[in-house]
This record gives sequence, structure tokens and C-alpha cells, in this order.
Amino acid sequence: MIKGFIFDLDGVIVDTAKYHYLAWKSLANSLGFDLSEEENEQLKGVSRVESLEYILKLGKVTLSDNEKSKFLYSKNDQYINLLDELSSDDILPGIMNLLDEIKNAKMGLALGSASKNSKPILSKLGILEMFDFISDGNSTSKSKPDPEVFYIAAKGIGLNPSDCVVVEDSIKGLEAAKTGGFMSIGLGDAKVLANSDATFESLEGITLTKIQNLYKS
Repeated sequence: MIKGFIFDLDGVIVDTAKYHYLAWKSLANSLGFDLSEEENEQLKGVSRVESLEYILKLGKVTLSDNEKSKFLYSKNDQYINLLDELSSDDILPGIMNLLDEIKNAKMGLALGSASKNSKPILSKLGILEMFDFISDGNSTSKSKPDPEVFYIAAKGIGLNPSDCVVVEDSIKGLEAAKTGGFMSIGLGDAKVLANSDATFESLEGITLTKIQNLYKS
């Protein structure tokens, strides 16, 4: 029986991945190499620190810990600046209807994201208060595919993993859900997101009843 939902942020609630890409690409360019969109796909669901390490490895660049910290702050500042124009108009199709249904059904609702900017982003979207609990990069020490972020989210809404559906768009996120014993919904290409229990191209037209019936069957 489904008692709660845990949503990823980027690519599920709002598409901020393009802003991450622009900021990481700018960082790579400043170090003398480029970052392709395909390479950027490997950063989905990965922490900021691990993303930087991956990019430095791509460019065969070695930095001191102090230099890494400076680049991380610089990247985040640029990302935040790119988000200035974010509003409720940027919420992805189907999300609001599903969130409303979950709240009306008095189910637990949490966020499970690697982002350290989740609260400012949800605030800009006007939906921060809808979430009962936020589990993000500020409260975790391990990145997906480790299920820590989802364990914290489930505990935050007082539920066991088996009571919760995780909604994710990344391979690492769905792997984390499976490892942690959560039900899962993947958003995107079903062939790519083979770890999910069910996959939809988007949440547009997807109702709570449809999800409940899916798991009953």
C-alpha cells in the first residue's frame, strides 16, 4: 500500500539541468577544455563535489583542495544567478495535479534530491510549503546510487521505504530506490530506466489513482 511519495527535483519537478550544464560547461571552459551534453548526463543525481571530480578527470586537470573549493563556490554562484528568472511557469507538466492529489489524500510528501539549492528552487516555484520534508545535499553525506537521501526522506515523513514511491529521472536515482527497497517510477526512456517499477515519458496525465492501480496489479 502506498503511503507516501518522494520526488527528485531536477528533471522531475523542474528542469534545472540545463542551468547546471551551462555552469559546469563554463567551469570546464575556464580550465581549458569543453564539457559535452553527453558527458554532462553522467552528473545527474551526483553531488557537487563528485561532479567536479568527474569533470577534472575528464580534463586531466589537478587542483588543490583550496582551488576546488573556489571553483565549487564559483559554479554554484553562476548556477544561482541563472535561476533568478525561475517561477511557477517552469514546473514540469503533470506535477501540480499529482502533488495536489497526494496532499488531498493525506499521504506523506518528501523531496529526495542531491541539490543543495532545493529549498530556494522550491520557493521560487511557489511549492516549498507543499512538502512535509526535504532531504537534499545539505542533509546527506552519500550520493546516489546510495539510497541515503531516500532513507532520510522516508524517515522524515515517518514511513518505511516499502511504503514509499520514489519518482526519479536518473539511472543512479532509480538504482538507489531499488537498493533501498522503495517502489519507483522512472521519468524518461523506459529502455534507459530499466531499474524502475514503472516508467512514463512525463507525469502529464498521470493521476494518483493510476499509480495506485499500477501497484495493486
